[in-house]
Amino acid sequence: MRAPIVLAVDTPDLAVAKEWVKATDGIIEVVKLGLEFYLTFGNEGVRQIAESTQSDIFLDLKLHDIPHTVSGAARAVASLQPKFLTVHASGGTAMVRAATDAMPNTSITGVTILTSLSETDVADIGFKSHALDSAVGLARIAIAGGARAIVCSPLEIRAVREVVGAQISIITPGVRPSDSVGGDDQMRTLTPRQAIDAGANYVVIGRPITSTYIKGAGAMRERAIQLAEEILH
Repeated sequence: MRAPIVLAVDTPDLAVAKEWVKATDGIIEVVKLGLEFYLTFGNEGVRQIAESTQSDIFLDLKLHDIPHTVSGAARAVASLQPKFLTVHASGGTAMVRAATDAMPNTSITGVTILTSLSETDVADIGFKSHALDSAVGLARIAIAGGARAIVCSPLEIRAVREVVGAQISIITPGVRPSDSVGGDDQMRTLTPRQAIDAGANYVVIGRPITSTYIKGAGAMRERAIQLAEEILH
């Protein structure tokens, strides 16, 4: 049984990306390909990863523009058939709707407040409410636009779940394994197990797994299995 882990494949090296995917295949549920990967390798790179894994593809582009432009961008990647495609919920309901209309077979995923932002950052940007209320408001906007998944920090899971209901997937970055010692840019965190217990459907994990590749693919697979067991048991 695969764990509800979204592996963040953040590397500009396609061969390394394939090795990471191979090392965790059958353990994780979703592979997340972000903006750096996509700008480096484009649609063909995404296809190569998709062909090499049993896992679903999460295309994390965080689209944010006028509705017409977002619609065109979504159509440009529609043939890849990712399970998830991210858009910034702060782009508004019409923008989110443009993406959902362009990719009806993909779960358009509304990003609320980035987990790298502190409460001070949220205020400095100009949100009138703190991160929790802002995330809930953005989740409402995304769902109104037809989004079928939401990205929020672990600390906002319960409040967002109350607003979006049981049918919407909640994807949570900013989780930190209990044995982590810091060193990343996430500000609002829980452990993966705590995030799932709070109501998340998936947790995004990157460096706590991928950093072990320096010791070899076997070490990376062992680390993925360890974290998967912590979540599942």
